Amino acid sequence: MIKGFGGIFWRTKNLEAVKKWYSEVLKIEIDNWNGTVLKSESPNETIFSFFTEDDSYFPTEQQVMLNFEVHDLDDTIKHLEHIGVPLAKKKEVGEYGKFVWIEDPEGRLIELWEK
Repeated sequence: MIKGFGGIFWRTKNLEAVKKWYSEVLKIEIDNWNGTVLKSESPNETIFSFFTEDDSYFPTEQQVMLNFEVHDLDDTIKHLEHIGVPLAKKKEVGEYGKFVWIEDPEGRLIELWEK
């Protein structure tokens, strides 16, 4: 029945600052309607997963965590270092791939993942 996610929507305290940050840091070009269309590249997959309220994988005060799959995590880390965005958690390598975490201007933890 479900084809995939239709979108991710959330409220923000400072729309212009958050749009600018996502554009500069993650290279997501935000259109004048305050959003963009992200088209998946094959064989990209979208993970939909639940966590218990007390799971410590990401901060318990944060209800949702964004995860973006990247082409090359090491290149992404170099980009982040170049523009001065610190990692909230250093690179981890595990059975599901490589991961780093950063925070957006409002403190939301974002996971960057290379499969």
